[in-house]
Amino acid sequence: MLRTNAEKLMQMSVMGEIASPTIRSVYTISATGKPSVLPGVGGITYNLRVGDPACGWEADHVEPGVSVENKENDPRSGQAANIAFNVLSCVGNQARVVTGDGKGAVGTVTGKHGGIEHVLVDFPPEVLEKLLLGDKILVKAHGLGLKLLDFPAIKVLNIDPRLLEAWGPEPRGDKMEVPVTHIIPAAIMGSGLGANQVHSGDYDIQLFDEAVIEQYGLDSLRLGDLVAIIDADHSFGRIYRQGAVSVGVVVHTNCVTAGHGPGVTTLMTSSEGKIIPKINGRANIGSLLKLRADI
Repeated sequence: MLRTNAEKLMQMSVMGEIASPTIRSVYTISATGKPSVLPGVGGITYNLRVGDPACGWEADHVEPGVSVENKENDPRSGQAANIAFNVLSCVGNQARVVTGDGKGAVGTVTGKHGGIEHVLVDFPPEVLEKLLLGDKILVKAHGLGLKLLDFPAIKVLNIDPRLLEAWGPEPRGDKMEVPVTHIIPAAIMGSGLGANQVHSGDYDIQLFDEAVIEQYGLDSLRLGDLVAIIDADHSFGRIYRQGAVSVGVVVHTNCVTAGHGPGVTTLMTSSEGKIIPKINGRANIGSLLKLRADI
């Protein structure tokens, strides 16, 4: 059993509202120069949840389930409330509807999307039918500051302790064996690279090289998959470092624009390569947290 400092962590309420879909530019230009008009971020997505394919949709950056943001705007501190909402919320946190026809329904935080700064929440389909844009969602934030007490060379981020327990990484000497569905080379990571912190947001797996897609089996990526990125260090931001390993969760769909693709929110990193990825097809948060029975 892993020793952590979970009993020392704060549990806090943070809240946002279901955000409307947004379109900044009607036409999206693909990496091959083709213009298209596609649904993107925001809203309530009825037919896309964790466990579904991350690729193959007529979509660009679409977020599964419900997209939530805190719209409070204090003139003294700008978007500080939404920054806190994103940083404090962790994957696996409980989320509860507190207004509207869906009041009382409980869901789960499944990721964070940078740029738009949304927290993503999964609810069962029958709950989605009751929700409206603007409904308030309260997240019981728990996980910020989590540490593996016997593995100082491995940092954990953005993860609820209950997800860490369900995930079940296993000690191997001074290393940790971690179940993942895919291994991804850092060379194909795109948008989000270079960010100076990974307590919010994500960065994207570029899927424009057919040979790499086939080599690593990336056409089978699903939303909610736990994936290992090799030669990537997320200790204090997202950088390339040979030998480092970072692990995260796939949070949004593929994209057509250059430098973009399915997004990954960081959950674990080791600059010293103390993480050993172990391929397991069931390493998906939808399965681990029993969000769906069919994956």
